[in-house]
Amino acid sequence: MIIQAIRHSQAMQKARAMNLTRRGFLGAAGISATALALAACAPAEKKALTPATDVSATEKTLRWDNWPAYMDEDSAGNYPTLMGFEDQSGITVTYNVAVDDNNSYYAKSKDALALGQDIGADTVCLTDWMVARLVRNGYVQTLDHANIPNISNLSPSFANPDFDKGRQLSLPWQGGFAGICWNKEKVPNGLKSVDELWDASLKGRVGVLSEMRDTMGLIMLSQGVDITGQWGDTEFANAMDSFTQQVTDGQIRNIKGNAYLNDLQSEDTYAAICWSGDITSLNAQAGDKWQFAIPDSGGTLWNDTFVVPMGSAHKANAEAVMNYYYEPEVAAELAAWVNYVTPVVGAKEAAVALDPQLAENQLIFPDDQTLSTVHVFRTLTPSEENDYGAQFQKVLLGS
Repeated sequence: MIIQAIRHSQAMQKARAMNLTRRGFLGAAGISATALALAACAPAEKKALTPATDVSATEKTLRWDNWPAYMDEDSAGNYPTLMGFEDQSGITVTYNVAVDDNNSYYAKSKDALALGQDIGADTVCLTDWMVARLVRNGYVQTLDHANIPNISNLSPSFANPDFDKGRQLSLPWQGGFAGICWNKEKVPNGLKSVDELWDASLKGRVGVLSEMRDTMGLIMLSQGVDITGQWGDTEFANAMDSFTQQVTDGQIRNIKGNAYLNDLQSEDTYAAICWSGDITSLNAQAGDKWQFAIPDSGGTLWNDTFVVPMGSAHKANAEAVMNYYYEPEVAAELAAWVNYVTPVVGAKEAAVALDPQLAENQLIFPDDQTLSTVHVFRTLTPSEENDYGAQFQKVLLGS
C-alpha cells in the first residue's frame, strides 16, 4: 500500500522541515547532572515482574508514545499510515508525541516501570541504549514473533544487538547516523575527519552534540577505538581529554541537542557533529547549503526501538502495529517523510514507486558498504553510565 505518493514532494519536505525533528527537544537546554544521575539510577534489588494480562482480544485500543515528527503527516495534521493501520486492524491508536528526551521520559516512568505498573503507554520507542537499560532491569515484555510475521523483513544488521539477541524484547522503529557536517560556502573544501573539526580555521565555529554516545563515539573512533568492542576507562578518558581541550581552547563553540541546527543556519557555527536526517531537513528548509558525511574513521549508528512495558495490557495490539510498519510499502512511505534509516528489508524497492531518487539515498537506505562505516556504541554497565555520563555532563555544564 502506498498512500498519496506526492507527500514526498519538495513542498512536503519543506513543511516537515519547519516542524520539530525527531530529536527536536533533545538536550536543547541541557540536562542537569542531578537529573542525569537520577535517570541513570536502577533499583538496588530487582524482583521479577509479571506481565499485565493481555486484553487485546476484547479491547481494540493502543497507546503509543514516540518522538516529535516521527510519523508521516498530511496537511491536516493526520497520520495517513497510522489511519491505514486503524482501518485494516480495527484497533484505535492514541498516538502521543510524548518523548522529548530518553532521560526525562525514563525519569517520569521509572517508578511505574520498576513496579510493573501501567506507564500510560502500551508501546514506546526509545533509543537503543535506553532500551538496553529497560531490558537489563526486566521492565519489558517478551514479544510473540508469531504475531509479527513481518519480523522476517528485519534487516540482519539490526537483528542481534548485544542487549537483545534475536530481538526477543524489542524491535527497531527508525535509526540514523551521527557524523560531521559543514556549511559548503564557509568550508568550501569540505571535511573528511573529526580531526579536521579541530583545524585553526574553524576555531570558535564548531558545534557538537549533547548526546554523549554520539559526540564521544565519534571522537573515540577518530582515536582508533572500536566503540563496539571491549574498550574501557582508559579509552574513554583519552577521548574526554581531547573533548575537554577543544572546549577549553574555544574550538568548540556550542554543545547542544537539536538546537545545533539553529547555530548552523545562523552561521554561529560552520561545522558540527550532527545527525544525518537533520541535515536533509535543514537543506529543505533553508537552502542546499550544508553537507553531511560519515567521517573517514567512522560514524555512529543508533536506533529508536519499540518495547512493550510490563504494565501494558495490550501487547498483541502493539505487536500488530509493529507488524504493520514492517510491511515494505508502509515502511517506504514512512521513510519518505521522516528521512531516517528504515530497518525494513524491501522498503527500498517499494520506495522506487514514491521517488527513485529517494531509494538511492544512503542516509535512508544504506547499503552494506555504508553500514560498514558506522558503529553502534556498545552497551554500558550501570556504573559506566553513571561515571561516563557525569564526566561528559561536567564539561557541558562548564562550557
